[in-house]
Amino acid sequence: MTATARPLDVTRTGVKRQGRGRLGRVALHVIVIGLMALWLIPTLGLFINSFRPASDVARSGWWESLLPPWDFTLANYEHVLTQNNLGDAFINSLFITIPSTVIPVMVAAFAAYAFAWMDFPYKNAIFVAIVGLLVIPLQSTLIPVLRLLAGAGIAGEYLAVWLAHTGYGLPFAVYLLRNYMGGLPREVFESASIDGANPATAFFRLALPMSVPVLASLAIFQFLFVWNDLLVSLIYIGPTRSENLPMTVVVSNLVSSLGGETHFLTAAAFLTMALPLAVFLGLQRYFVRGITGGAVKG
Repeated sequence: MTATARPLDVTRTGVKRQGRGRLGRVALHVIVIGLMALWLIPTLGLFINSFRPASDVARSGWWESLLPPWDFTLANYEHVLTQNNLGDAFINSLFITIPSTVIPVMVAAFAAYAFAWMDFPYKNAIFVAIVGLLVIPLQSTLIPVLRLLAGAGIAGEYLAVWLAHTGYGLPFAVYLLRNYMGGLPREVFESASIDGANPATAFFRLALPMSVPVLASLAIFQFLFVWNDLLVSLIYIGPTRSENLPMTVVVSNLVSSLGGETHFLTAAAFLTMALPLAVFLGLQRYFVRGITGGAVKG
């Protein structure tokens, strides 16, 4: 009796474990969907309000506009694009963000490869010093860097913001890329060296192609940081070159000290977030692989 009962017990135990596993996955999915709803409901409300007249926004909640009669309009978007020069500010943001993303990523890639696979004096000490710059508050550097840029005659220009964002982004970029590149297979680089490949060839033909996930993840981080930046652009471009100011500064000026024109703010906010959202969705398949690889390897 005992010999025949054991297989049945094992089968029942396996079925119970499978049932608990499925129940756990269902509970996890419910929790994730609930958290997504908590994040999306306020965003949905702002999105709906961006199509509503100011009188409706002040009189009723956004959820009431979901029922007929509907009174949606594009007037808010037309206003911020024409009257507030948000279209020109969008171009300025592109001129600021694209170089401020490409330059630090490429410079950090060169530096990370050197720290990971090349030998030179005080390599570890220099790397620790670079990573230590992460703890320095950005705000403490604004005045000294501004004086340096003004002395060079480039304050208020796009170049000033490019250099500033490159400096602010390099410590984290070097740290992330060095850890990822340090975990690449050593045999690949040794084989390339035996075949006569120099460090530049190994970098461009091996290290860069194998580091695409972490490069994409870093590009997302840097792009979002620069695109959403207000302080750095406001300090280094300033009011003297208002024609070069990005979208973040223009959007912040939509709200007066008395809280006026808030109904235009929702439309401007969604215009501002459209491009970062597209960039993230386009590169999301690299995001998790790049961040987890760069965080634990090396």
